[in-house]
Amino acid sequence: MPILDFAGLAIYVALGLTALVGLFITVLLVRRVAQKRFSNAKAADEFVEECLALVERRDYAAVTELCDSPPYWSKATPQLIQTATENRHLPPARLRRTVAERFERHVLADLEYRSSWVATIVKTAPMLGLLGTVVGMIAAFAKIAAADQTGTNPSLLANDIAVALNTTASGLAIAIPMVIAGNLLQNKISKLQDGVEERLGRYLDGLIEAESGAAG
Repeated sequence: MPILDFAGLAIYVALGLTALVGLFITVLLVRRVAQKRFSNAKAADEFVEECLALVERRDYAAVTELCDSPPYWSKATPQLIQTATENRHLPPARLRRTVAERFERHVLADLEYRSSWVATIVKTAPMLGLLGTVVGMIAAFAKIAAADQTGTNPSLLANDIAVALNTTASGLAIAIPMVIAGNLLQNKISKLQDGVEERLGRYLDGLIEAESGAAG
């Protein structure tokens, strides 16, 4: 049937596009996470210590300038340190809440939105493969039903059975690497969150202590 043959071809195309979109989103998310984190823990700790040294001198303008400089402006920890510094006059509890909310809205929400597309690809690829299986089997049974009583030539069914099996295999071949990639990305996001929260907590403690000493 021409419609079923066209459907089989369309499913192959859809699987190919799904694989490309999944690869694109994964690469984009990896780059986004790398953009938000320091290259290593030592570099992050050194940055926080430099900011705390400036806070001890009450040189808040220098902290803001440092956080907004090209090496740091796109990273999560400097962004949040800059927010904390600009809102340093808030009460401690409100300051911590303000910074935490910014972290949730501007960093984690963006990463979670992008990672949700990885989960969508993981679910979509096997479903497309299953659809290809159904389409292939319908086409095969339709040819069997249309055959005369002398029997069905197996070669007439080979293409439809191939569609049924190949689309299923293709869907799984796309989904399995994406599951692994999704788990690895979630681990990276979790490590980013833990590192930012730990270093930001140290900075907030130092900032609040400096402001309390100045007020006293």
